[in-house]
Amino acid sequence: MRLNAVLASALFSSATLLGHVRADDSDAVPDSSSSETSTTSLAAKPTFTPSNIKAPFFEQFTDDWDSRWKPSHAKKEDSKTEEEWAYVGTWAVEEPSVLKAIEGDKGLVVKNAAAHHAISAKFDKAIDNKDKTLVVQYEVKLQNGLECGGAYMKLLQDNKELHADEFSNASPYIIMFGPDKCGATNKVHFIFRHKNPKTGEYEEKHMKTPPMARIVKTTSLYTLIVKPDQTFEIKIDGESMKSGSLLEDFTPAVNPEKEIDDPNDKKPDTWVDEARIADPDATKPEDWDEDAPFEILDEAATKPDDWLEDEPTMIPDPEAEKPEDWDDEEDGDWIPPTVPNPKCEEVSGCGKWEAPMSKNPAYKGKWSAPFIDNPAYKGVWKPQKMSNPDYFEDNTPSKFEPMGAIGFEIWTMQSDILFDNIYIGHSIEDAERLKAETYDIKHPIEVAEDEASKPKADEKTPKSPMDLKFMENPIHYVREKLDLFWTIAKKDPVQAIKFVPEVAGGLGVLAVTILALLVGIVSMTGATPPPQVRQAAEKVKQSALDTKDQVVDAASSGAENVQAEVNRRTTRSSAAVE
Repeated sequence: MRLNAVLASALFSSATLLGHVRADDSDAVPDSSSSETSTTSLAAKPTFTPSNIKAPFFEQFTDDWDSRWKPSHAKKEDSKTEEEWAYVGTWAVEEPSVLKAIEGDKGLVVKNAAAHHAISAKFDKAIDNKDKTLVVQYEVKLQNGLECGGAYMKLLQDNKELHADEFSNASPYIIMFGPDKCGATNKVHFIFRHKNPKTGEYEEKHMKTPPMARIVKTTSLYTLIVKPDQTFEIKIDGESMKSGSLLEDFTPAVNPEKEIDDPNDKKPDTWVDEARIADPDATKPEDWDEDAPFEILDEAATKPDDWLEDEPTMIPDPEAEKPEDWDDEEDGDWIPPTVPNPKCEEVSGCGKWEAPMSKNPAYKGKWSAPFIDNPAYKGVWKPQKMSNPDYFEDNTPSKFEPMGAIGFEIWTMQSDILFDNIYIGHSIEDAERLKAETYDIKHPIEVAEDEASKPKADEKTPKSPMDLKFMENPIHYVREKLDLFWTIAKKDPVQAIKFVPEVAGGLGVLAVTILALLVGIVSMTGATPPPQVRQAAEKVKQSALDTKDQVVDAASSGAENVQAEVNRRTTRSSAAVE
C-alpha cells in the first residue's frame, strides 16, 4: 500500500510536469484549424446584391442614391427660443465602419455628433393607404451607440409646397416612427397626425406605453404595420413588441367625448360641499382645564445620593496660562477659560439639584368641538354635461392622408447612425422577404463578429501568478508557477527558491519520491541495495531537508528583488489580452 501511494504520487507529479512541457510545445505551434476557420469566416462574408422587391418606395442606397435624397438647408424652428438652428449636419452613403457583415452594402449615415440633420426623398407617386395595409420597415445601426438623440423617420404629408431644400421640423408629416433615446427616455415612437373633420385642424396622436428601443451596435430592424381594421403592430428584429388599436391605444383619443362640461354652468352660492362640520351642539365639559400646563415637576423624583451640590459644573482650566503680552491695565483682569468639571463626569451631576419635569396627566389643551357628518352636504359639485359641439366620430383613422416623401430630421449626440433597406408599401410578405434577404443574413454575422471581438472571460482581468489559486484551475496553477520558477531560476536560483517556495519544495519531494520508488522496487526483488544507491538516497534525503529549510526561510523573508519579474509577466499577459 505504501509503495502504491508513493508510485501514484510520482506518476501524478511526472504527468503534471510532462503536461506542462507539452502544453508549452503546443502553445508554440499555431492552431492551423483555428486559422483556417477564421480565414473561411472572412472569405464567407457575402457580397451585396440589390433586391428585386418592388414597392411604392424602396431604398437600398445604391450608387444613384443622391438623385433621390436631398439634404435640407432650412432653419429649424424653435418656439422655446428666438435662436435659429441650421441643419449643418452632413450625410454620407457608405459601408458600416463597425461590424460590417456584407461587402459593398451601404447605408445612409449621420456624420456629425451634436448637430441638427435633415434629409428627405420624394416619392415617385404619393402613397395612399386607404383600405390598404401600410407597412413601414427600415434598419438602424447605432455604430457609436446612442446616449441622446433620435433615429426615427417621418412620412411627410403630400402637398405642393413639399420642397426638399425647405424640409424642417415644421414640415407637416403624417407618421413619425422609430427609436428615440435621451437619458432615462428610451422608446420607439409611433405618432400620427389626425385631421379633425369639423375644424380641419391637425392633432398629434401618441401611442401609449411605447416599447423600448434596442441600443446596440448591431443592426436593428424596425417594422410598423397598420391594417384597415384600425389595428397596428410594431416589430423589432422581427419580434412583435407592441400591438393595439388606433382608436384605443393613442392619446389624445382620435374621437372626442360626446358630452362635455357646460362652460356656462356655475356652482350655486348655496351649494354646500363640506362633508363634515364641527358639532354645533357640543359644549366644553366643566372639568376641562385649558390652562393646565403640558409638563409639571416630578413630585416623586429624589436627588441621587452621589449628587455633588457644592461642585460647580464648570471650573477654570487649570492648564490655561495668561498670555505673555496680556496687559492688565489695558486688557483688564485675565480670567482663565472654563472647562467641564471632571468630578461631575463620575457622578450623576453637580450644582443645585432640581426635580425634572414630567408629562401632566391633567393636561387636555384647548377644547374644540368634535366633527360630525354635515346634514346639509350635497356632494362635490360638477358642472352639467352638454352635447359636445365639436364631436365627431371617425372610425377609420387608418385612412391616412396621402404621403409624398420620407425624411430624417434628427438631432443626436452620437455620429455614424446608419439607415438602410427602407421599405414603405402595402405587402407584409414583401417586407418579410426583404428581412430574409438582408437583416437575417447580416445580423448573425454582426453578432458573431461582435462576440469574437470581446475578450474572453478569463482574459478580462489577467492575474499575476502570485494571485492564482490552486482550486480554481489546478493545471493552470502548476503551469504558471513552474514557468515563473524557471524564469527566475535562470537569473538567480536562490531567489527562485525564495519567491516560489512551493515549486522548490515540490521538486525536492519529487526527487525523493523517485529515489524512494527505485529503492522500493529493489527491495521488492529481495536484494540488498547497492552502496551507490544507499549513498544517493542519503544524499537526496539531506538535500530535501536542506531545501525544506530554505523554503521556510524564503517564505518568511519575502522577495522584493524579483517583484519586477512578476510585474513584467503580468504586464505581458495584459498586453496579450489587449
